[in-house]
Amino acid sequence: MRVVDSTGRELSPCSEERAERLLKEGKATMVEGEPPTIRLSYEVEGRPKPKEAGSRGEGKKILLHICCGPCSTYTIGRLREEGFSVTGFWYNPNVHPFSEHERRRECVEEYAGGVGLPMIWWPNYEMVEFLRRVSGRETKGDRCSIDYRMRLEKTAEVAAQEGCDAFTSTLLISPHQDQALIREIGEELGPKYNVEFYFENFRRGWTERGRLAKEHNLYRQNYCGCIYSEWERYRGRGSLEEGASGAESG
Repeated sequence: MRVVDSTGRELSPCSEERAERLLKEGKATMVEGEPPTIRLSYEVEGRPKPKEAGSRGEGKKILLHICCGPCSTYTIGRLREEGFSVTGFWYNPNVHPFSEHERRRECVEEYAGGVGLPMIWWPNYEMVEFLRRVSGRETKGDRCSIDYRMRLEKTAEVAAQEGCDAFTSTLLISPHQDQALIREIGEELGPKYNVEFYFENFRRGWTERGRLAKEHNLYRQNYCGCIYSEWERYRGRGSLEEGASGAESG
């Protein structure tokens, strides 16, 4: 199905099933004529701006690990502003339960289609491997370190296979994540796969992330994704070892 945004800009085609869902949700209308076309009710965000001299990403391909739809909004646009040719990558074995994993994946799929972002989807759901690795190391600092490494290493590996110049993650936008640790692990993995880890403090776009997520009616989760965070979220505000903890979303 052909797709244009509210300004008439042509976007990536979508399936008939997705078009029907957008029409039903009031996010698009049918356009008369051939081929069959839907027009989105909003202008697509994240279009690349004219490249400035010395842009850090000019002429480079980057693989962006995406943890969820809302966190991808500002990040995609920011990387495009820097001149990068951006491809998204979905790999989140920590997200539990499977229904939550799929809800977040579908949200990313819808938004990526709307902004013309090519995606690579990791075909397996590897929650069992995540649980094996964190067994005995369930407290927040330990499990998050394992989680970051799993996701960043897979991203670096795929980036190398795809001939990308760099890789990064939307995890860097969340104030609830350990940005310094993410950077440390990413910069450690870069040389191993001969792909640069691109670090930027995307947190400056956190407010814009919220605005865009609301504007596009994206699913906004209320815990970071893993089973421990979900349990902590609904048990209260303490530590995991005490039987309760404040959970983070993002």
